[in-house]
Formats: sequence, structure tokens, C-alpha cells
Amino acid sequence: MPARTLALPGGARVPVVAAQWQHAYGVVTRGRVQLELRDGTPGPVLRRDAGFWLRGTGVRALHNPGRRTATVRILTPHLEARRNDMISSTDTAVTVRRPHGFRRLAVTGLVATLAAMVVTTLAAALARGAGVDFEIPDGGGATIPLGGFAVVTGFFSLVGVVIAAVLLRFSARPARRFVWTAVALTVLSIVPPFLVGAAAPTVIALVGLHLVAAAVMIPALTRSLRAGPPREA
Repeated sequence: MPARTLALPGGARVPVVAAQWQHAYGVVTRGRVQLELRDGTPGPVLRRDAGFWLRGTGVRALHNPGRRTATVRILTPHLEARRNDMISSTDTAVTVRRPHGFRRLAVTGLVATLAAMVVTTLAAALARGAGVDFEIPDGGGATIPLGGFAVVTGFFSLVGVVIAAVLLRFSARPARRFVWTAVALTVLSIVPPFLVGAAAPTVIALVGLHLVAAAVMIPALTRSLRAGPPREA
């Protein structure tokens, strides 16, 4: 099986010549390679060991979104092998298969969300048992119920999972960007408890609960993003 290596320096863009990819199969051997779709919009970011066909897909260029050189091993099967290809391609669109990465992220996110809900609710119950009333004067003097902590934690944890999935799909460095985004959102989330007129113990407890949820979700999702999905296009 004839093969050649295509090197893409950091930030480089290489146009796709259809004739050269008629029967070629590419494998990313180093770095990350992003497909540029036929309308010029950014496509999937392929990572190391990801394989892809480009024949008839309309992908018009390969782009290296990182700073370091990326390499693609281009394989051209012999005619006999082409008839028995185990990997199928279509002539109309790019097919991106990323079940392992997104499935892993979804499962990790769901488990971490449930864990965050349980841990946060238990921490709130312990704080209430220690005398924290969780009364919100600016909310009409209402007291936050234990179930409310679980609901709010679950909602914002799932928002974090969605953010991680978007970064996994579009970012060349999803784990790093997720950490920065999640930390920034966590910092913003601890501001409201200081603005509702609650007593000091309640404010401290609310801030602590935000940090507890973040301590469960951020490491779990970051590890999943760093694992990286095998992708094919």
C-alpha cells in the first residue's frame, strides 16, 4: 500500500485536490487537523490516530489549528484492496464518527452531575443541621429547600456538560479551554450570594456549595476531554 506523509506547520492550510484524494485514506499521526468545509466554515478537528476519506465530500482544505506541526499519513490502497474496503465512504457528505469521545463525555457528565447533586444536597443538609437557615431576604424571606439545591446543581452541571461537548466538537484544545471557561463561570456564580441580603452564615454556605459542585464537575469533565476521542471523517 503506497503511502506518503503530509506535514502541516502550525496554522498552515493545504487545499484539497480532489484527484489526489480519489482513492486515498488519511490518518493523523501527529497534532490536530481541522477539515475546512466546502462553504469555508470550520469542520471537525481530527486528532491523532483519526482516519478519514475525502473523496467526494467537498472538503476543500486541511488546516492545522495548533502551533506545532501536524502530520497526516496518506495511504493509497491497491486496486484489489479498494474493492474490500472495511471503511465505507459516501460521495455526498463528510461522515464524522466520534461515538467514543462524545459517549465517554456524556456518561462522565451524567455520573458527575448526579454525584454533584448528591454531594451538594448532603452538604446543604449538614449546613442546615449546623444552624444555617438559607433564608433569602431579597426573595421575600423564603428559605431555600434542600430539593432546590439538587435542581440548581443539576441544571448548571448539565450546562457545563454542554459547554464541554461544544468545545470537544470545535476546539483544538478542549480541555484547556474548558478549565478556563468553567473556572470563570464558577467565579461569577459565587457573586450572587453576596447580593441577596442573606446572613453571613448563609452567604458562606452558598459560596461553599458552589465550590463543592465545581470541584466535582470540573475535574471529571476535564479528564474526559483530555482523553480525546478517536474521530473519523
